[in-house]
Amino acid sequence: MVITSRPENHIAQIFPDSISTHIDIPSGRDVKPGDGTSDDIRIFLRSRLDAMGMEEAWIVQAVDYLAPRAAGIFIWATTVADFLRLNPKVQFSVLQLKDDTEGLESLYFLYSTVITTSFGHGLTEAEIKAVTSIMGAMTFARQPLNDDALIRLLGVKSRDILEFVRRGLMSVIDSGPILHFHHRLFEDFLPSFSFWQANLSDIQDRNLHECQLAALCLNCMVSSKLHFNMCNLESSNIKNVDIQATVKTAISPLVSYSSTFWADNLVLTPYDETSMEVVKFVMYEKLLFWIEVMNVLGKAHEVSAILKRAL
Repeated sequence: MVITSRPENHIAQIFPDSISTHIDIPSGRDVKPGDGTSDDIRIFLRSRLDAMGMEEAWIVQAVDYLAPRAAGIFIWATTVADFLRLNPKVQFSVLQLKDDTEGLESLYFLYSTVITTSFGHGLTEAEIKAVTSIMGAMTFARQPLNDDALIRLLGVKSRDILEFVRRGLMSVIDSGPILHFHHRLFEDFLPSFSFWQANLSDIQDRNLHECQLAALCLNCMVSSKLHFNMCNLESSNIKNVDIQATVKTAISPLVSYSSTFWADNLVLTPYDETSMEVVKFVMYEKLLFWIEVMNVLGKAHEVSAILKRAL
C-alpha cells in the first residue's frame, strides 16, 4: 500500500520506520533540475502545451521558464497549465511580469494571479456579487452546491452570470457539472492573508456567506419544494419500493442540502427577527415534512441534534 501525504508529525507517528518505508519527494528549495519530480513536471507541461497547438520553439521557452517555478509541486503545474488554456501566449506574458517566489508562496502567488487576471478589474456590481457569493458558498458550504442552488443563492434567472464565474475559475475548479475547487490548498488560500483583491474582499466574510446559505436553506424549506409525501409513496409499506432511486428523483439536491444543513448555517448567523419568523414557520408548518425528508434520506438519527443546534 502506498500512502502520500504532507510530512506531518501525527502521520509519521502512525506509520513509524519499523512498519513502513518513508520516501521523501522533494519540493520547494530542495528540488534540483535533474530530480524525477522536475522531469515529470516538464513532461506534463510539454504535453499540455502541445495539446494547445503551440509551436515547438514557444513550448521549449515556456517549459524552461515554468518547470523550475513549479518547484516540484504538481498542483502548481496543473493550475498553470489550466490558466494558460484560454490564451496561452497572453496568459504566459502575464506570468512573466510577476516576481518569482518559491514553494507554497509561489502557489499562492499563482492563485492571486488567476483571481486578478479573471476578476481584477472592470467588473459590474452584479458580477462582483456573483463572484463573491459563489466563491464564498464554495468555501463555506458543507458540501458542493449544484447550479440550481447557486442560481437561487444569487437571486437571478439567467445562468450567464454563473458561466462567467465558471470561466474565470476554470484553472482552479473541477471540470464536472458541480462547481468544486479541485485542491484543498485553494480553499486554504481564500481565507488567508495571502489573498487580497479589494473588490472581492467579501469572499473572506464568513458571516456574510453563512447568512446567505442560511437564507437559501430556509427559503427552500418554506417553499413548495418541501411538502407532504415528498416521494409520492402510496402507503407507508415500502418493502417493494426502490427507495434510493425514488429519493434520487423526488428530492432535489437543494432540498437535501437545506434539510441537512439549515441549522449549521443558522447558528453562525446573527440573530434577527425576520430569520426567526421564517424558522418559526418551518417549525409550525413544515416540521413533519422535514422529518419525512430526513427519514427517506436515511438521516433520521440527525434530527434531534439539528433541532438542538437550531434551539
